[in-house]
Amino acid sequence: MAHPLSGADPATLAAVVARAGAPGRVFDFAGVALSVAARQPFSLTERLLSDGGLPRVEDLQAPVFLLGHWRSGTTHLYNTLVKSGDFGYVPPIATGLPWDLFGIARVLRPLLERALPEHRYIDKIPVTPESPQEDEIAIANMSELSFYHGIYFPKAFAEFLNRGLFFDGCTEHEIDHWKARFAYLLRRLSKLQGGKPMMIKNPVYTGRFALLREMFPAAKFVHIHRNPYDVFVSMRNFYRKLLAEFALQDYAHVDIDEAIFTVYDRMMRAMERDVDGASANRFVELRYDDFDAEPMAAIEEIYRALALPGFAEAKPKFEAYLASVKSFEKNRFAYSAEDAAKVSSRMAHFIAKWGYTAPALE
Repeated sequence: MAHPLSGADPATLAAVVARAGAPGRVFDFAGVALSVAARQPFSLTERLLSDGGLPRVEDLQAPVFLLGHWRSGTTHLYNTLVKSGDFGYVPPIATGLPWDLFGIARVLRPLLERALPEHRYIDKIPVTPESPQEDEIAIANMSELSFYHGIYFPKAFAEFLNRGLFFDGCTEHEIDHWKARFAYLLRRLSKLQGGKPMMIKNPVYTGRFALLREMFPAAKFVHIHRNPYDVFVSMRNFYRKLLAEFALQDYAHVDIDEAIFTVYDRMMRAMERDVDGASANRFVELRYDDFDAEPMAAIEEIYRALALPGFAEAKPKFEAYLASVKSFEKNRFAYSAEDAAKVSSRMAHFIAKWGYTAPALE
């Protein structure tokens, strides 16, 4: 289970390898394949025994989706909001073993929890057995339409990125299959989390506002944005660390800077287009800097704008968590005048829209 793809089903793994070609890290891939094969009797048995007790999609309580490009503060926001106890969330065990939540995941939980990293690979945010996670790694274990496959198999990096983020070149059947797998994951998570309304954080969904609103008409959305200059340098670290840790093929050819600029522009413009006309009590937007400076005021505004119940009761829980992470040391990255100029050019629209300025160069 050392690699995230170890929690995949055989069909997903086979489809990804067929598109990506042979892995270069043979022994690592052998471990993935062995895990996938060894889990199947347990996974299939679990589905036979548990699927009948899952809630129907139409019976799920309206989810709350936390949107925002990677490195924009979505994780801090997620970690804080779930402290209310009123929302279900995605625990670490569900990202690695989405097919096995009610069977071997429970049996192996003590071992798997001891194997959790002390903090995330891309920053110093601690990881505990109760830390809420984005659901994209789980989706990558259930569908070939995930940008993470581009990180696992970077020989086809651009293709996986574009299919997994924007459904480029995908057939209607492939998109429907992704929607079915996503809905199935939410049904399993809902049962795991006691039927609470789910709170889901996934930067990928920033570009899927219209699709999510179509699937869940009563869903509510929070979008957090951050200075694009900071996002750019932090995203370089994101890709470099994840590729070094999880790539099963050579990735020297991957143009990380171009991927950041292209994805940011497409994703944010899609959201800008799709949120136009969204009901005031369905969508709220905030700046990371405001949340960082006055978190309780930002949370109260989220609750007010979306008409979420329970703020007064949850306020002490939020305050206690925020006090516990007050000394957290954020990653800091220096960047050159050349990088600043590229960001100023490629992200100009959103820099101007949100009134951001370039930080002082070191």
